[in-house]
Amino acid sequence: MKRLRKLRIPRSAAGRRAGAALALTSLTLPLTVAFSSTAEAATASACNAYRGPYQRQAEKFLGLRVDGRQSTSDCRAIRAFQTSHGITPDYGYAGPVTWGVMQLVAQQRTAGHQPNRAHNCPTNKGRIACVDLTRQLSWIQDGSRLVFGPVPVRTGRKGGATRTGLKRIYWRHLHHVSTIYHTPMPYSQFFDGGEAFHAISGSVWSAPGSHGCVNMRPNDAKKYWSLLRNGDDVYVYGRKSGT
Repeated sequence: MKRLRKLRIPRSAAGRRAGAALALTSLTLPLTVAFSSTAEAATASACNAYRGPYQRQAEKFLGLRVDGRQSTSDCRAIRAFQTSHGITPDYGYAGPVTWGVMQLVAQQRTAGHQPNRAHNCPTNKGRIACVDLTRQLSWIQDGSRLVFGPVPVRTGRKGGATRTGLKRIYWRHLHHVSTIYHTPMPYSQFFDGGEAFHAISGSVWSAPGSHGCVNMRPNDAKKYWSLLRNGDDVYVYGRKSGT
């Protein structure tokens, strides 16, 4: 009986096959490692390790340990605040913009359920929508009784500040689109020329501000739409920081 001859693969072919197998393995592993490294780098870059000029103030505002040092937990807390308030870039750096928004939010919180404690908005007009430019707040009251709010708003920027004084709603358009900027202005209620209460899709805390309108969160603008009518009074007072 003849022995079966062992099939020998030429060394060059074997090398090529081994090289191909090794290449497949090397392709798989480095890609995984590279992807993981990229993901880790992206996660790490999401937070800024540098101490901002308002580090201590931000720590105090957020209820963190006040030591003026930027820890990972500090960065995450600052970044979460920035993200929720539309501050960009949201890297967790306690800069002047972030501190400015924190100060504004603190004033808004202090207003509580008595936004007209100083009696700046008239109480002898019946139902009236009040807009406080200084605190970037608005509410609806009937005499001295609070009907709705206060809610945060975004008013006009420098060069286009919302005009102050006593106004009246004269035109309402549920699905209005700006003829100047071609942007949606849902729940629009105009009270002074082209200035109106209306909803926006972005953050009401984001800089620099509107072109004169009183921007509101969608649910707040919807509530204003249900409560106000043509002829209702609007009183705008105060001064927005930076205008």
